[in-house]
Amino acid sequence: MPVDLKNDQPLAWDSATLDPDTKAMLDNLQANILRAHVREHLSVLFVRFNNAREGRRFLRGLARRVKSARKHLAEVRDFNLSGKRGTPYVGVGMSKAGYRDLGHSAEEVQKFTDVVFHDGMKQRVAVVNDPPADQWEHAYQRDIHAVILIGDARPEPVARLRREIIAELPRSARVLGEETGRGMHNAAGEGIEHFGYVDGRSQPLFLKDEVDKEPKEHWDPFLPLENILLQDPLAPNPVAHHGSYFVFRKLEQDVRAFQQIERDLADELGLVGADRERAGAMLFGRFRDGTPLTDKPLPAGGPVSNDFSFDADPGSKCPFSSHIRKSNPRSFGREVLMVRRGQTYGVRTDDPTDDSPPENRPSTGVGLLFMSFNGELSKQFEFTQEKWANAPDFQVPGTGHDPVIGQGERDIKVTFPKVWGQPELSSPIPQVAQTITMKGGEYFFMPSLAYLRGL
Repeated sequence: MPVDLKNDQPLAWDSATLDPDTKAMLDNLQANILRAHVREHLSVLFVRFNNAREGRRFLRGLARRVKSARKHLAEVRDFNLSGKRGTPYVGVGMSKAGYRDLGHSAEEVQKFTDVVFHDGMKQRVAVVNDPPADQWEHAYQRDIHAVILIGDARPEPVARLRREIIAELPRSARVLGEETGRGMHNAAGEGIEHFGYVDGRSQPLFLKDEVDKEPKEHWDPFLPLENILLQDPLAPNPVAHHGSYFVFRKLEQDVRAFQQIERDLADELGLVGADRERAGAMLFGRFRDGTPLTDKPLPAGGPVSNDFSFDADPGSKCPFSSHIRKSNPRSFGREVLMVRRGQTYGVRTDDPTDDSPPENRPSTGVGLLFMSFNGELSKQFEFTQEKWANAPDFQVPGTGHDPVIGQGERDIKVTFPKVWGQPELSSPIPQVAQTITMKGGEYFFMPSLAYLRGL
C-alpha cells in the first residue's frame, strides 16, 4: 500500500514489521533528508549538462555513490553502538531546467505541481524580497541544471570524491560554480553560525528513535513525513519512490555590522554588565549558547532545553520580532516548518567566540550556505520568508522584520522590553539594519535513487 505521509506517528525505521513500501521508500530516498548527515566539510557543485544522453549517463553512474536513507540510518545506529565511522555523503538535486535538459517533456515536468519549482528562484525575487538576479554572483545568474553535494566529517574523503566526480563529468557538461562549507563550533563543541550563535536548533523530527529522546512537555518536534517528502513523479513507481524539494541560498553575513548593532542596542536600552548579552538575544530569541530567552534572562551555562513555547510570553521576555519567534511560532504554523541542513562558509582570521570588538570582525566573504528540504516550497520556505520573516505586522502589529533573515524596507520603529519579564517597553527605535545579503541560489528537487538509476 502507498506510504502514508500523513501518519501521525513517528517512523520506526528499524522495525522488523516495516512494510515493503516503506522499506522501498527508505532504500530509494537520498540521505540527509530525514536525518542530518554529517557535513563538517562540504563541497557543493553546480552543474550544467548541455547533452541529454551524456547527462543521463553521468547521473546514472553517480547514483552508485548516493547513499540511501536506510543505509545512512543504519550507519548512524552502528556508529552509536560501536563507533564505526560511516561513509561520505553525496546528494543530487535537479532544477526544472535540468529536467528539461535531460530530455523530459513539458508534460512530464508538469507532474511537479509546485509553481515555485517551475518558476525557479530568479523569478521569485519579488515574492521574498531578494536582490534582483542581475546582482547575484555570476554562477547563480546562469541556468543551473543540477546541484551535487559532497560531505563528510573529514576533508580528505570530500576532496577525493570531488576529484572523482568532476573527472566523471562528460565533456559537454560544465561546473558553473562551487561552494565550500566548513563547520564552526563554540567551546562546548556545538555548531555555530558566523554571528556566534548556536545553530540548527528546533529541527522537525520524523523518526521514532529521535523523537523518543526529546522532552515534549511544551513543544513536540515530531512532524508527519508530508512536511518533507512527496512522491517522485518521474520515478518508476512514485507510490514507493519519494523525494523532496531542496532550497539552496548563499547568504553573506556582515559580522562586523551585526556585532556593532548588538552593542548599539545594548547602549540604547541602557543594559549593563551581564545583561548586555540580552541585546543580541532579543534579536535571535536565544543567547549565544542556545538558551531560549523565554526561559532565562541570562545564558544557562549548561545543558540547553529545546522544550519551550512562547504561549506564556506576551513579548516581555522574547520579542515577537526575534528570529526564532518569527521563523517558528511553535503554538501554530507547524505545517509550514521545513528541515534546515545549512553550513557555514568562509575563512576567518579572528575567533568568533571571543570578545573582540566589531572592527576586528569580517564584513564580507563569510556566511551561511542555507539549505532546506520541503514538501511544498510555496507553503513552507517562501511562506516563512514572505509572510513571517519579511512581514512587519506578523503576530502583533508593528513588530518589524525578522532582524536576522528579514529582507525589505525597514521603515517602522520598534520597541524592546527594558527589563526581562517586565511589561515596560523602550521608546520606539528604528529597526536594526539588514546584515545578511542573499548572493544567489536555486530551487531543486532531490529525486529518488530509483529515478537516478533508471536514467
